[in-house]
Amino acid sequence: MKMKKLLAILLAMVMVFALAACGGGESEEGDAPAASGELVLYSSMTEHDLDALITSFNEVYPDITVEVVNGSAGELTTRLTGEAAAPVGDLVWGGMADSDGDKYAEIFEAWVSEHDAENMEGYTSPNGLYSMDHLSTVVFCVNEELEAELGLEIKSYEDLLNPALKGKILTADPNSSSSAWNNLSNIMAVYGTDSEEAWNYIEQLMPNLVIAGSSSACFKSVQQGEYVVGLTYEDGAVTLVKDGATNIRLQYPTNGTSASAFGCALVKNGPNQENAKLMIDFICSAEGQTALAAAQEGTLRYTNANYTSPENAWLTPASEITWVVRDVPYMTENKDAILEHWNELWSEVGSN
Repeated sequence: MKMKKLLAILLAMVMVFALAACGGGESEEGDAPAASGELVLYSSMTEHDLDALITSFNEVYPDITVEVVNGSAGELTTRLTGEAAAPVGDLVWGGMADSDGDKYAEIFEAWVSEHDAENMEGYTSPNGLYSMDHLSTVVFCVNEELEAELGLEIKSYEDLLNPALKGKILTADPNSSSSAWNNLSNIMAVYGTDSEEAWNYIEQLMPNLVIAGSSSACFKSVQQGEYVVGLTYEDGAVTLVKDGATNIRLQYPTNGTSASAFGCALVKNGPNQENAKLMIDFICSAEGQTALAAAQEGTLRYTNANYTSPENAWLTPASEITWVVRDVPYMTENKDAILEHWNELWSEVGSN
């Protein structure tokens, strides 16, 4: 009787192990089942960046279908606010800047990537809403053909004040564009944060400015010969150079440049949150950023201290650029007042 009971127990154990060996819903390595389903990505990034992300991400998660909604940071956050009762998007990549504070706490989950602590000093999440992943460095995109026709050599902020450039410098609207706020922040870093000198410079510059409808216009329209200079960001402009544009150059202002940290955020109550978390973790990991940088051929600077830029990177090495430090906390805390001052000046002296 005891022998029969022992045999029954052994038989039951064999059946359990056999079922486990057949898979039981897990991979051979014992990992959880591969992720699948849909993912709606809201993004202000360029088509080049988005192609790199989706290709790299799907190499790791081939069964997740990614749908992209592209637009400016202002357009996307306005849309998310309107959709808050029934969210459509799952995450946002790009346009979410370290200067935003908690202004978007109503539309994003208080969640950051597990790789946040791996970022370079100063670039971890500033608010618990954003997982910072890349840097957007201020540059002038200069049309060298038009520059030569005007007999100019545009290198510094002072060079932008030349009367020959009236109505020939394109910038986005700092009220709605993260790239334009990035450029305004850099002027403050060069001339003094919220200082009289900075505002005097801005007032002198405004007659030469035209407000663009989008951030990308500030390099595309310059390359197309519509404007001489665009106040923009390096990864957007350098992509045109990589793709064969020979009439433009990226000019880092000789007075100094700086970078905003930008990130991704999880939409509150989004329909595919688990897949969105997988994408955010991928974007913020050293492996993901190395894959992205390789796919982009080094057209974007990332924040993870352990990522590797490819040898054929198109961006100028950081060691060859003059850098200035911006006061991010002050600019964040006083953003509304600074924009109000900007708007008052623009209504008085802006280009017509």
